[in-house]
Amino acid sequence: MTDTFAEALHRDAPNPDLAEKLNLYGCFIGAWTFDATRILEDGTKLTGRGEVHFGWVLEGKAVQDVWILPARDAGPSPSLGPWTFYGTTLRVYDPGADAWHIFWSDPRNQYYSRQLGRAEGDTIVQIGADGTGSSVRWSFSRITENSFRWLGERSHDGGATWRIEVEFLARRATPT
Repeated sequence: MTDTFAEALHRDAPNPDLAEKLNLYGCFIGAWTFDATRILEDGTKLTGRGEVHFGWVLEGKAVQDVWILPARDAGPSPSLGPWTFYGTTLRVYDPGADAWHIFWSDPRNQYYSRQLGRAEGDTIVQIGADGTGSSVRWSFSRITENSFRWLGERSHDGGATWRIEVEFLARRATPT
């Protein structure tokens, strides 16, 4: 059986005309597992193991990922409390802005965020707002072929100060 939707969406490689710019997120293509920590405002920490999958989409001009917590093979995860998600990010490079438009959707929790992403040194920083209007900053750092750190931060004062809410320490499922 042929899945025409998957064939229309996915590509095996980046669009050759944009390949150099697309590598900012293209370095994540593949399957990963991550250790997740969420820090609540009262200091309580929720922890668990998740998975994320990155792939080329839309004629190889964008990167899409699927983030899942807990991981599908993790079994019961009481340490997460009610904190779970199953969502996707579409990351589209905009040559005119030399930046990435980031669209996160988590239908399980009805949580959505739109951001603009760029490299800042050896870190990828995405800044924007979520559906509540709060300022959010998500970043990838400590990026190697087989690992990365992802931080989710929130500001309640327009970006003057940030509070770390989430940290993911990811490892490639099949190291290269």
